[in-house]
Amino acid sequence: MTGHFLLGGDLTVGRLGLGAMRLPQSRPGEPARDPGTGRAVLRRAVELGVDHIDTAGFYRSQDGSVHANTLIREALAPYPDDLVIATKVGPVPGPGGLGEGSSADLRPQVEADLRSLGLDRLDLVYLRIGTTTTPQGESLAERFETLAALREEGLIRHLGVSNVDAHHLAEARAIAPVAAVQNHFNIAGRDDAALLDTCAQAGIAFVPFFPLGGGKTEIDHSAVAKVAGRHNATVHQIALAWLLARSPAILAIPGTGSVAHLEANLAARAITLTEEDLADLT
Repeated sequence: MTGHFLLGGDLTVGRLGLGAMRLPQSRPGEPARDPGTGRAVLRRAVELGVDHIDTAGFYRSQDGSVHANTLIREALAPYPDDLVIATKVGPVPGPGGLGEGSSADLRPQVEADLRSLGLDRLDLVYLRIGTTTTPQGESLAERFETLAALREEGLIRHLGVSNVDAHHLAEARAIAPVAAVQNHFNIAGRDDAALLDTCAQAGIAFVPFFPLGGGKTEIDHSAVAKVAGRHNATVHQIALAWLLARSPAILAIPGTGSVAHLEANLAARAITLTEEDLADLT
């Protein structure tokens, strides 16, 4: 089994959670998904022991008709006592897609998340910087200071950073405690391995986005398929099991808009990779 992680020193979460990005629509440009299906996925996730859901105010269908936060509130409120809901702020939706916002955008985004989720305090809020790539040499200090002030007000319990490098993490930690880092990382995309190890040594959760590739990397290669055959598992299940085996600091949050796919993903909790498996996947 995957075990648990102590997030921020006081929130115990299972290491395999759920990302809400796929609930409103499958991919950008595709039609909105049925809200009833999204609510069913969320309820089934909690039934199966998921206690960590990752969302954002900008997780919505392109036509604006389906919002992940609204689905979460409708499906799960009043929330279970042990459920941790993480959200992200920073990006600002515009006609051409998401753009990078400023520190002035953060309070309105946090307050909007509180309203849409029906909460008085957010468990974990990431400052997401950049858009498709990590912005090198860009300071996040002013924006993170704004979130730190909102934490002092009691609107946020823990802070995180997303799409960052080692310099950004150090910059943020000099301002306020960082409970989690959310960066691109999976079995086929390991560029942030050193940053992951830094987080593990510091007791900071490392939460990979696109843990199953997400169109950015191809995880369905021969080594993964070989290990999947040994375990009578899918390639996606082995990719998730590898993440959980890679470091005890990893919290995986695969997203889906399908109950069947959710159940298949969560079955990865029961897979124990052998030394032979891990050698093949190196």
